[in-house]
Amino acid sequence: MLNKFKEILSYRKQFLSLLVGVPSYETYVEHMKKHHPGDSVKSRKEFFCEAQEARYNAKGGKVSRCC
Repeated sequence: MLNKFKEILSYRKQFLSLLVGVPSYETYVEHMKKHHPGDSVKSRKEFFCEAQEARYNAKGGKVSRCC
């Protein structure tokens, strides 16, 4: 029962991250280990800051949204 609850919480976290447009750090780490084993992996904070920068500063500081 506890494992099922943990699984549900992890899906909830993933859903909310995708909902607000933040890519998964865990997916990034897995990708780096698999495809770029010699490269250094960014910290969670560095990864998050870069994702935010790419999302909100991509168009010269203008926030682009659908509505």
